Amino acid sequence: MTLAQTAPLAQAEGSNTTLNIAIFAAFVAVTLVVVLRASRNSRTAADYYAAGRAFTGPQNGIAISGDYLSAASFLGIAGAIALNGYDGFLYSIGFLVAWLVALLLVAELLRNTGKYTMGDVLAFRMRQRPIRAAAATSTLAVSFFYLLAQMAGAGGLVALLLGIEDKGGQALVIAVVGALMIVYVLIGGMKGTTWVQIIKAALLVTGAAVMTVWVLSKYGLNLSSLLGAAVEASPQGERVLEPGLQYGASETSKLDFLSLAIALVLGTAGLPHILMRFYTVPSAKEARRSVVWAIALIGLFYLFTLVLGYGAAALVGPEAIRAAPGGPNSAAPLLAEALGGPVLLGFIAAVAFATILAVVAGLTITASASFAHDIYANVIKRGQADDKVSEVRVARITAVVIGGLAIVGGIAANGQNVAFLVALAFAVAASANLPTILYSLFWKRFNTTGALWSIYGGLAVCVLLIVLSPAVSGGPKAMFPDADFAVFPLANPGLVSIPASFLLGWLGTVLGRPGDGGKYAEMEVRALTGVGAEKATAAH
Repeated sequence: MTLAQTAPLAQAEGSNTTLNIAIFAAFVAVTLVVVLRASRNSRTAADYYAAGRAFTGPQNGIAISGDYLSAASFLGIAGAIALNGYDGFLYSIGFLVAWLVALLLVAELLRNTGKYTMGDVLAFRMRQRPIRAAAATSTLAVSFFYLLAQMAGAGGLVALLLGIEDKGGQALVIAVVGALMIVYVLIGGMKGTTWVQIIKAALLVTGAAVMTVWVLSKYGLNLSSLLGAAVEASPQGERVLEPGLQYGASETSKLDFLSLAIALVLGTAGLPHILMRFYTVPSAKEARRSVVWAIALIGLFYLFTLVLGYGAAALVGPEAIRAAPGGPNSAAPLLAEALGGPVLLGFIAAVAFATILAVVAGLTITASASFAHDIYANVIKRGQADDKVSEVRVARITAVVIGGLAIVGGIAANGQNVAFLVALAFAVAASANLPTILYSLFWKRFNTTGALWSIYGGLAVCVLLIVLSPAVSGGPKAMFPDADFAVFPLANPGLVSIPASFLLGWLGTVLGRPGDGGKYAEMEVRALTGVGAEKATAAH
């Protein structure tokens, strides 16, 4: 997620390294057994990419929540609420509201019109090769930046929770996480990855629920008493219950929050690793049920973060959280230690580890599927690739390459500010992917030129504004604090790049040839009714 992406945490005082390692090992052992069992039927492209479309709506909804709730959802948002109160909770609201866009505009329509990837939807009524190349480029860009941030976060978070403070040891942990991720994807495909995400979601929600009840029990299960204790512990007093503590200092900060909120709300419906999950169910109805289940679990989890954040403020204290290595990201581990000592801290460390593994596995299979299915099978082989042999083999090779690049990139970025990488992933998804998807589904005149301008233009504008933003240079928290080329004032470009992408898509369409009306009519019928969708997917 975009908020304070898993910055390094020092090993909490009183934690037990042996206990943490034992819990990690138990999780890895259980999930590897699950992945091995799931691998028995991962032979065809449908098995590898879409788990044979064998998951039910509730199962897929739990997996979606596991794919969506990254480590920063647990650590970052809890810390933001602990330090900034109301303004921190706005992140939770933004992440949750985003799913209404996915439910109402994307989930069912994508499941009806696509096969495995976003490129299938965009190429339905456009020229195949340029559109698939553009869709794969956007997918790889979003996935790589998201993946890089998660891997760098893994090095800082997991290594230091295990008491490893030197760079060499942290690099080893990043390599181990990357290797496990590659094993999960190679062996289990989407089916194995989905089960890992289901297990991770259960662990995360359970851990958050236990801590929430534990915190509330200290205040007589009375939320008002908890909020009162947080007010007393905070140097900001009652301002932690009011808006504006983090984003009300200036007009620029208000615009920055608006820009970030727009990117979060619209970016979720364009995240390729989330979109790909809609193809793992047998029908559009189950895709819709998936999103409903995901909304329920994610909403419940974000309610837990409210209690955890204010609980950390009350029981640990904002000053102690700020002083801890990792700053706001240390709030949840410090709260776990305050509540249950080394045992609860070890469990929370295992949850964080499970979170990272599940998210990076989902990202890796999405990126490898996009390259193999869109670039190799449909651009290079022009749709003539062997579904059962070569395409899946290329996907597995790509997963190894992407995993290797993620390990190298994660080691290089370890210890640096990687929050902007995730912000970039959401902003790219909102700027390049979502406008093109919506135009494809709902605008009859939309054409290949408009799609290419929207994808490449949105990607270029977004990346350029991020590079020129305070997230990269010009401040002590920037990735390059000693440099200053931040001419764009907002840390997130969504307020500018998303409208620019919609405008470019419209302009390219107006200047290009009109789209194929017959193909649009076919797509509209299939998207809205599902007629022909089941036959098409069954044929593959």
